[in-house]
Amino acid sequence: MRSFTIYLALLLCLFVSKLSAQQTFESKAKAIADKIEKVTKDEKEALKIEVEEVNVQLEKGKITTEQANEKKRNLAQARATIIENKIAVFQQELNDLVQAKVDGKIEEPISTKRYGTSIVIGKSNDSITNGTEINITSMKVYRNQKDKEEQQQKRTTSQFVFAAGVNNLITDGKIENSDFRYWGSHFYEWGLTYNTRLLDKNNLLHFKYGLSVMYNNLRPTDNRSFVVEGNQTALETNAINLKDSRFRNVYLVAPLHFELDFSKSKIKDGKQLFRSHESVRIGFGGYAGIRVKSKQILKYEDDNHKITEKTKGDFNVNNFIYGLSAYVGHRATSLYLKYDLNPIFKDNTIKQNNVSLGIRFDFN
Repeated sequence: MRSFTIYLALLLCLFVSKLSAQQTFESKAKAIADKIEKVTKDEKEALKIEVEEVNVQLEKGKITTEQANEKKRNLAQARATIIENKIAVFQQELNDLVQAKVDGKIEEPISTKRYGTSIVIGKSNDSITNGTEINITSMKVYRNQKDKEEQQQKRTTSQFVFAAGVNNLITDGKIENSDFRYWGSHFYEWGLTYNTRLLDKNNLLHFKYGLSVMYNNLRPTDNRSFVVEGNQTALETNAINLKDSRFRNVYLVAPLHFELDFSKSKIKDGKQLFRSHESVRIGFGGYAGIRVKSKQILKYEDDNHKITEKTKGDFNVNNFIYGLSAYVGHRATSLYLKYDLNPIFKDNTIKQNNVSLGIRFDFN
């Protein structure tokens, strides 16, 4: 994968190019139009105030109706003259701008255009093949279409991975009647993976490996929270009426998967190109890693004050994690299942293993 620093630098260049777009013919013409609109609006507002003053004089009997109408006509004529004189200046600016455009004195900046999850920077937007492409989701930069094809058909490619879904604990081999909310307990995972084609002339079998950060959240039911008693960690009913009770474990893991990729190769210029993540994919393997931190978050109200209480500690959670995982899907999107082989707590009498089910995105 290209350096993440290069990616950020190019995004910065894109931002600068957008700023420089203010110097285009269209933006300058719009600026002049905005000036004309502002002058017209300001003078109309001023005329409105002057007319109101005339109406006040009329109501107080200081002037007659004929005098009031005459004053209003004169005020309107004066404001119209002011508007005409000011707009004449802006019209001259517009004429000069048009002449500069005709003479070729206005240089257009490098154009940018967005195609779905990609941004293309180049002198022509007729085709994605022209210009530099920045793929936002996969954080990759391609100099041109040839460079993109060469990178994507290498035996080893890279992906940005993001996954999310529901999370829970299996107790004594069962998940029904769980002590945790089924839809309220979530997991998140993000990281980078490398995908290596194992066979030189066949695209089916791949090996995926990388590094991910995994967040496993559990939300207990029935107003309960975790309490540590020696080497045991148990759920107990809280004396306070909790608005939210959440227990989070964060891990740094190394996922390893064998992947069956049914993407078909193609022939271009007499050369066979092997592509990945273009069809159905099936992955199976596992992961192993270490716990980074554990935290319990409790939210409640006390005397109409909203309070969030965060407690960090080990909660007797296992410092190491390892498990099995699998996914099946099409292109970048897959259904993702993972199961911890070791229990979440070190020495609890009842063994509970974490299980997660969700959607996984591998942005190639």
